Amino acid sequence: MDFRFSTEEEAFRTEVQEFLKSELKPGWDDRFDTESELGAMEQGDFAKQFNKKLAERGWIALPWPKEYGGLGATVMQQVVFNEAMAYTGAPTGFNMGVAWVGPSLMIYGTDEQKREFLPKITNLEHIWCTLYSEPASGSDLAALQTRAVRDGDEWVINGQKIWTSGAHRSNWGWLAARTDPNAPKHKGISMFLVPMDSPGIEIRPLVNMAGQHGFNEVFFEDVRIPANYLVGQENQGWYQLAVALDFERSSIAGSARGRRVWERLVEFAKNDGQFVGAKPQIRHRLVETGIEIDIAKYLSYRVASLQQAGKIPNYEATIAKLYSSELGQRLARTGIEMLGIYGQLHPKSKHAQLKGSMERYYQLSVAETIAGGTSEVMRGVAAIRGLGLPRG
Repeated sequence: MDFRFSTEEEAFRTEVQEFLKSELKPGWDDRFDTESELGAMEQGDFAKQFNKKLAERGWIALPWPKEYGGLGATVMQQVVFNEAMAYTGAPTGFNMGVAWVGPSLMIYGTDEQKREFLPKITNLEHIWCTLYSEPASGSDLAALQTRAVRDGDEWVINGQKIWTSGAHRSNWGWLAARTDPNAPKHKGISMFLVPMDSPGIEIRPLVNMAGQHGFNEVFFEDVRIPANYLVGQENQGWYQLAVALDFERSSIAGSARGRRVWERLVEFAKNDGQFVGAKPQIRHRLVETGIEIDIAKYLSYRVASLQQAGKIPNYEATIAKLYSSELGQRLARTGIEMLGIYGQLHPKSKHAQLKGSMERYYQLSVAETIAGGTSEVMRGVAAIRGLGLPRG
């Protein structure tokens, strides 16, 4: 592919960067974690107001058709936008509906569902969470046991989900539930649209080791939803789930965030850490991680080019996610080793280097190789889809 961006795309990049300069004043991020999407979701009213301004510009879902609140932009314009947002750490953690629900609805939803739900994703009336993982299934999403049983004009849902990002801030959920317990595990799953204020739903917080409340447990006890909240064909939800995850795994944000962290480390080595920057092993590590960040970026560009061509990025998206998330851990280790004990200090410590960003980045990098599919699962998917190897 041609890695050069068009004149229009570069002009759009400039427009986005100017917008960010005007909205995110120097020091805006001192109060927040900007190293992860979880941190962005915890920025409260500031993030909500920022995202409303994006919605007013039609930037929440750029490639979507205009009738659904988008601008009909190209996939590469979306890449330009996502890179700029992730590089600055802008609070865009309200976009799960854009990343997962919207693409699936456009492919599998009824015309009524598209009219009802898509515009409310882009105007932020609906904030979405994804209800996938369960305590007993681990990384094997297809082993989920939450049940949805048809009862007349309704579906009745019972079960439990875990590690649900942003459930406490969402008013709608994108649910994977088992509708045929006798079918093979990949063939008895269906996808549903669930109002999160439905009677019978209980949300319990999970606080991670970085002190953030981004995750939750969600319990369903005889939760009833209308029959027309089923999306696509009954028992075919696994394929919709896979499509949604492939859209999630383009991973351009990971390389852009990594670029920002890497640049801070290089600047530290040049200035505050002159003694550190003179060490050959540190110099070599910085060069190597800089190269790896470029590789991660171009893997993501490859995914975007497939999307722009109207193709579903199957194993390519998996590879991009795997490489980007593991690179984050390598970069985090490099940073912690460079800064020594000062790199391990909390952002609130007066002795913390780089405002404590490495301590946060190091902890959060662990989650990146788990969320959205563990590295082990990603390797398995790439082996099956990319190399054509049999399931193990």
